[in-house]
Amino acid sequence: MSTITATPGTDRARRLRAALTALLAAGVALGAPFYFAPFQVFQLTMVLLYAVALAGLNLLVGFGGQISLGHGAFFAAGAYTAAVMLDRYETGHLATLPVAAVGCFLLGLGFGVPALRLRGLYLALVTLAFAVFLPPLLKRLEPVTGGSMGLTVDKLQAPAWSGLAEDQWTYFVVLAVTAVALLLARNLLRSRVGRALLAMRDNESAAEVMGVRLSLHKTLAFAWSALFAGVSGCVYTWVIGFVSPDSFGFVLSITLLAGLVVGGLASLYGPLLGAAFVMYVPSVAQDISDAAPGVVFGLLIIAVMFVAPTGLAGLAGRLRGVAVSRLTRTTMPATDDRAPDSEPSAAAAPADPAPVDAEPVGALPRTEEE
Repeated sequence: MSTITATPGTDRARRLRAALTALLAAGVALGAPFYFAPFQVFQLTMVLLYAVALAGLNLLVGFGGQISLGHGAFFAAGAYTAAVMLDRYETGHLATLPVAAVGCFLLGLGFGVPALRLRGLYLALVTLAFAVFLPPLLKRLEPVTGGSMGLTVDKLQAPAWSGLAEDQWTYFVVLAVTAVALLLARNLLRSRVGRALLAMRDNESAAEVMGVRLSLHKTLAFAWSALFAGVSGCVYTWVIGFVSPDSFGFVLSITLLAGLVVGGLASLYGPLLGAAFVMYVPSVAQDISDAAPGVVFGLLIIAVMFVAPTGLAGLAGRLRGVAVSRLTRTTMPATDDRAPDSEPSAAAAPADPAPVDAEPVGALPRTEEE
């Protein structure tokens, strides 16, 4: 009975803690552009758009159990979709978002076909090939993509009624897109699709026996992952205002996968932490060594994975658990403050039907004087 009555209180405390955390995060996010300098606001904006791409990659790798080394290609597809629409057709910025999302979703559906027959390293090589051949293809399509020179488009402009600077308005627009994308990813994981992905990741044979259609959900995993990457690439075009094939090499795909692993696989907060790592750590590596920033970046990844094998999200969870256990231990009341000769109450009586004054096994027999 005690367990049943304690569970609702625990759930309420968890919900209250989650609500307070969400309110605190929302307050920090809404106040950040008014506190930081324009370049720092730009960096935060890049963190948010990278988080959208990592959220999609997390659906595929973290929850779906499949490996993708070509996620940068979907990112490039969304970026070029927005750039071509803005440059050739002079559409509005917001109009490019659904087109990039739907186009990349269909591209992911087509690309999910190899996932039906390949797995592991073989699937990773196929996705890597997609990321490798896309930049040369973009250079060949010069009438549409601008070739090696790329395309320059207008950035987001703050409306006069907002009273915000350009960097602040861009930050708030990207923040809204990121919030919607992360909420969509969270709802997907709590739906039948998310449960099917988890079952497929843990044991495909058992999932198929339970009625999960492996072919459908593997293809959908690629499609949803590509959609998030396309949205992130579209927002990238809004923020940067320039796209070129050299910006979307296979190194981008490797960096996104490394950021997800460092942030934490199969974690709702991992994409945000991984996006911050992808954005800030290369700059730190550049400051440490101008000659070999890549070496420093690799060493930092090794150091982080040595300290946090399950990613930064897992490390944060472990630190919180240690803090809660220590706080509980320090605030725990004394177990028994009764007088030595007070008699035990009925509630404290042992469950064993043996007498209370029975001698323990192996004790010496008591004498008359005792």
